[in-house]
Amino acid sequence: MDFFAQQDKARKKTKWLILYFAIAVVLISMAVYPVALIACYGIEAKIHAHSHYYNSDYTFWNPKIFCIGTLVTLAIISFGSIYKIHELAGGGSVLAESLGGRLVKTNTTDPDERKLLNVVEEMAIASGVPVPQVYVLDEEQAINAFAAGHSTNDAVVAVTHGAIKLLSRDELQGVIGHEFSHILNGDMRINIRLIGILFGILCLATAGRAFMRVRGRNSGGIVLVGVLIWVIGSIGVFFGRLIQAAVSRQREFLADASSVQFTRNPLGLSGALQKIGGYGFGSWLTNENAPDAGHLFFGNGTNSLVGMMATHPPLEDRIHAIDQSWSGQFPRVDMTEVRKEIQANAQKHAREPKVLFQGGQMIIIGGAIASDDKPAVPPRRVLPNVGNPTPLHLKYAEQLRDALPDNIKTTSREPLDSAALIFAMLLSCDDNFRATQLAEIGKRFSPDVSSKAGALFPDVSKIAAHTHLPMVNLALGALKQLTCEQYEKFSDTLDWLANSDGKVELFEFVLQKIVQRSLAPNFGKAKAPTIQFYTIKPLVPDCVVVLSALAHVGCADDAGCTKAFEAGAPYLRAPDGNFSVLPIEQCGIDEVDAALNRLAQAVPQIKKNLIEACVYTVGADGVITESEAELLRAVADTLDCPIPPFVQTE
Repeated sequence: MDFFAQQDKARKKTKWLILYFAIAVVLISMAVYPVALIACYGIEAKIHAHSHYYNSDYTFWNPKIFCIGTLVTLAIISFGSIYKIHELAGGGSVLAESLGGRLVKTNTTDPDERKLLNVVEEMAIASGVPVPQVYVLDEEQAINAFAAGHSTNDAVVAVTHGAIKLLSRDELQGVIGHEFSHILNGDMRINIRLIGILFGILCLATAGRAFMRVRGRNSGGIVLVGVLIWVIGSIGVFFGRLIQAAVSRQREFLADASSVQFTRNPLGLSGALQKIGGYGFGSWLTNENAPDAGHLFFGNGTNSLVGMMATHPPLEDRIHAIDQSWSGQFPRVDMTEVRKEIQANAQKHAREPKVLFQGGQMIIIGGAIASDDKPAVPPRRVLPNVGNPTPLHLKYAEQLRDALPDNIKTTSREPLDSAALIFAMLLSCDDNFRATQLAEIGKRFSPDVSSKAGALFPDVSKIAAHTHLPMVNLALGALKQLTCEQYEKFSDTLDWLANSDGKVELFEFVLQKIVQRSLAPNFGKAKAPTIQFYTIKPLVPDCVVVLSALAHVGCADDAGCTKAFEAGAPYLRAPDGNFSVLPIEQCGIDEVDAALNRLAQAVPQIKKNLIEACVYTVGADGVITESEAELLRAVADTLDCPIPPFVQTE
């Protein structure tokens, strides 16, 4: 599946969402008018009931009442939507907590939570995205899950208590693969926007219930108006659920297919769906906010949505689409037997030998320890993998994480230790200067973190280039657990450290940018970029800066830089191709930073062209080396275009 096409499709679907919303608002406003008319005439009649001069001249069309009723309706809906959108601006964690979610600490020792975190980490490394924060809905016995957020930087994955207790590792992997499809295909942003937009429509029903609770001698009319508004609000709820269904149902089939393609294990996802069908609690959530987020869940979140109102296709249809061998019968889920089976499978999985290839079809570039800079993949094989990881990438991710030194894996699960790990990656190889850097880290952040960074440096310096991004991504989950004060110190220290030697290499810069860009939304320091550029013409200067910087990194002489730039530039598909490589002083870190910030606001097709141009720039000699591959992945990550780890086939 084409990552950029899916992103563009999700973006265009927002326009349809706005259209559906507008139609619903118009219909609700039309329904409000007769209620407002009856209420106004009723109040007027009551006021003038004892007047001999009152003339009850009623007309069905009253422009004044229509305008007032429409404006009040729009005000209620708009205020409700704006309020909810603002509330959800904090990202997926806000939604997860509103549904009763508890953040799973990265250093958890609970076996079920550790299993869940391991699966999520493997999926993230294989996809090339930051590891999302993970939540467990402790009060929910059902089997369900969801992914939420505005971008990969504030994404969360939430799983019910029933899911982590009743699903085997393979089944849980199938469910998480489904949710990662929503992350990669751009579904998350539209899903979270939908909650905000629909909340405004639902506010009418809430307002109606408030009027119905009024008590007093003359409250009969108000209660009646409240009943009528509640009925109209219920119409709004009906339209809201229809919009949810229209937006989500077909995307669920796509997410199922993507999960199977990712894991190459249809029985895992099929088993999870079958357990939902045979389990007494099914996938139904008890939290009062669950209906508003019904379109986010892995399975139907409430048992009242059927037929055209259902946010998800029937379980039978989903299972048959991925598992033709299914008998059509849902096996009864016995919790005791299921737990025994899961424990047996976990022990078997632990005994399975670790392999670096699958059917002779994968060669991992190097090991965890640094090795020679081996040739990677031909440029033509890169773009199809963007946002489209395969089972080979998943196996690679599992093997890579297991191959990391134990102290690095342990360090990446603790907030302050993770800060030390990031610092260690940027320390100088010169012993004297490194001592100066560590002393300054102690002053700016803390002596303990400085000491830890120094202790980690020997191991980190031996790590191969292709493990740098996975290590950063693993550490990000723990870094998001820093306090606001600790984050401020960490960010300032990181910025100083990257510039401490008077020069910043491009890879160091993008590594720093990835860390700060990923953490900023979590601490309220940044928002997800919005689309500002729909054509490449105004962005050509920015593209030239990025391509020039990449050309200078990979070449030692002017002729090589020109050749590399000219190899990639045509893939920008810019209308005016009369541009050339910039001198190195015109494509420094500040220029690249400004260019990437603007390019992050481009439509997916422009990003696709840019990344393809970058690929052919760094691969001008026909192959992409390990260091070039990681630089390319880092640049793409700043554009929210995750490139999976580079593997080559025989």
